[in-house]
Amino acid sequence: MPAPHPSTSPGTDRPDGDTRSPEELFETPSTDLSSAPREDTEAPLGPRLGPLGWLRWIWRTLTSMRTALLLLLLLSLAAIPGSLVPQDSSQPSQAAAFRADNPTLTPIYEKLGLFDVYASPWFAAVYLLLFLSLGGCILPRCLQFARALRAKPPAAPRRLDRMPEHTRWTSPTTPDEALEAARQALRRRRFRLRVEKADPDGAGGAVAGEKGYLREAGNLLFHLALFGLLVALAVGGLFGSTGQAVVVEGDSFTNARTQYDDFQPGKLVSDDSLEPFGFRLEDFTGDYQRSGPQLGTPTFFQARVKASETVGGPEREVTIKVNDPMEIGGSKVYLVGHGYAPVVTVRDGKGDVAWSGPVPFLPQDAFVRSTGVVKVPDARDRDGKPTQLGFTGLFLPTVNLSADGWSSLYPGAEDPVLVLTAYHGDLGMESDFGQSVYQLDTSRMTQFTKKDGTPAAKALRPGDKMTLPDGAGSLTFDGLKEWASFQIARNPSNSTALWSSIAAGLGLTASLFIRRRRLWIRIRPGSGTGSEIEVAGLDRSASAPLAQEVADLTAELHRTIPPADATASPHQDQDQKQKQKQEQP
Repeated sequence: MPAPHPSTSPGTDRPDGDTRSPEELFETPSTDLSSAPREDTEAPLGPRLGPLGWLRWIWRTLTSMRTALLLLLLLSLAAIPGSLVPQDSSQPSQAAAFRADNPTLTPIYEKLGLFDVYASPWFAAVYLLLFLSLGGCILPRCLQFARALRAKPPAAPRRLDRMPEHTRWTSPTTPDEALEAARQALRRRRFRLRVEKADPDGAGGAVAGEKGYLREAGNLLFHLALFGLLVALAVGGLFGSTGQAVVVEGDSFTNARTQYDDFQPGKLVSDDSLEPFGFRLEDFTGDYQRSGPQLGTPTFFQARVKASETVGGPEREVTIKVNDPMEIGGSKVYLVGHGYAPVVTVRDGKGDVAWSGPVPFLPQDAFVRSTGVVKVPDARDRDGKPTQLGFTGLFLPTVNLSADGWSSLYPGAEDPVLVLTAYHGDLGMESDFGQSVYQLDTSRMTQFTKKDGTPAAKALRPGDKMTLPDGAGSLTFDGLKEWASFQIARNPSNSTALWSSIAAGLGLTASLFIRRRRLWIRIRPGSGTGSEIEVAGLDRSASAPLAQEVADLTAELHRTIPPADATASPHQDQDQKQKQKQEQP
């Protein structure tokens, strides 16, 4: 049996003798930038790896895309305990309560670092490995893409009729004129070109065009953006900070650690690194829905402040609204909550003012039913002996007393009432453990009682006075102020994270919707002075747009390289091509 002719080879013949399928034409080392993991071919009986070989193998494994994806999944799983277990950095009180309620699990969680997940060594190890993996994966691909941009498109295969899209016709145009017309047609379509002559003295040749490099550029841009997000996250965790502060109308806030009610600094943030800005809350304005099923729903919140970039510097008036923060000193100040601060004056047993001022009460429901305490550490009884007083109770903006107890009917201060219960004794403020200003420790205190033995409690409206038993003093409800809760956040990597997110979206869009394709036009000398023209196309997906693109190119070439048969169409050889496929064994 005679040897098969090269034209019947199952692959695609190349001028250099290389035989590959159409799909393999895209798998050239200079242009393949697929992010899919690939396996290195190893000899079954290769030499043993030495220390340098093992290091090279470890580095290649670490920087493979498969490893990067696994590390990204592992990082996502590692972050889950941080949302399930209370963290010491952001939820200290909840973490302390968890320890008290779970004495068996607490030692295990502490050894695993679950109370501070994002600062634990194992979380940092996963993060750094992902950082190295992405960096080592992206850099070679960038260099590979740069080489691909400088390389010429691959030469036209000898058998274009094996391409997914192919058409052929003859024309009276000379081969040299047809080759120039083909080059100009692809140039107008902005293809990168490679023009080949058949031989130095012969006529005809081929034009190869390639387009869609932005697909690989989008792939690289997406991975670079992901790398940028990791950098932004690291910078934010090291140099960023966030905290909350409650400021009563008329009071000021200075950006110092002692001014925060809750402060979460980055790992490299010190007290001296905080920008020295400040602001004063002039007034807070809130409005609510007054009727209907949405009764009490907030419709408008804003805080008017006077801010200064430096302590004692010039002030500017700023209005802070929900989702409209104030930018100052490299930080953003958000309006996150509000409440009421009853203004009270406490006199001790000697009749002296022991304490006076607004006391913030914390809202407990949508109608701003609030709880709070008043602590008076420097008081004296009627005999002049030092003592401490404490008051705990409720504040109701619009009071309602029913069989279910005290409640508020509306979040606005339509009928404000302050309900207090009085204690005396030791407030416990000198203990080694911190104490919340919103809670009263009554374990070392005694509740005041009336002569009939009932607790000394009273409901006060503005202007009312509560007199303590046995001449221990009094409390006057002088008036009402509002307070606003602000979140002060500083993250020097916000812009990096924003632009990285935008770049990731653009890169993903480019990698999904841009098609990498190649078009070839081969011109061979025909009978007499004419020429034979073949047009073929190939892309990875063999999509319908490729067929339309080949048809449009063919129609354009028919105007400059007219077919010998005026009735020929761009798809004139489709039946012939189908017949050839059916005849193949």
